[in-house]
Amino acid sequence: MALLKLGEQPIQSLNQDTPAAQLALTLFDSTMDTLLASHPWRFATRRIKLKKNTDGNFLIPSECLRVLRCDGEIFGNHIAASGDTMTITATVRVSPENFPGYFASVAATKLAMEFCIPLMGDKNVFSMLAALYETELQSAKFIDSAASNAHSSINKFSLINARF
Repeated sequence: MALLKLGEQPIQSLNQDTPAAQLALTLFDSTMDTLLASHPWRFATRRIKLKKNTDGNFLIPSECLRVLRCDGEIFGNHIAASGDTMTITATVRVSPENFPGYFASVAATKLAMEFCIPLMGDKNVFSMLAALYETELQSAKFIDSAASNAHSSINKFSLINARF
């Protein structure tokens, strides 16, 4: 999709021997990790139970891109906390086939931005893609947040309960 947005031929595999495929192979994973970690996307949010390791800390799993909530203090890739188990809420890696449509579109535009200068060298196209990306990102964040159950958290707010 990203290559199509640039007017390039699509690739069938990241292992193809073309500049576009080599660029995609190099940039895809890090770009997707960055985009997924940039926002607490509901589709990429998981609760993960952790057990204390032999060092006395909780090791953050490698699939976690961003810890959103935990009952401890994060140091690098581990969490210092009391107890033998804990549950964290984290943004995790999601495979592209599981991206919702709104995210797939913004991901393709982000990749097109990353591919634009190396493949085309056109700063005008890059600027247009950057503007499109910002618009799509805001729309995707809105759609993602609209799927949340914000009403239940309001009902659990102590001042609301005290009022009624």
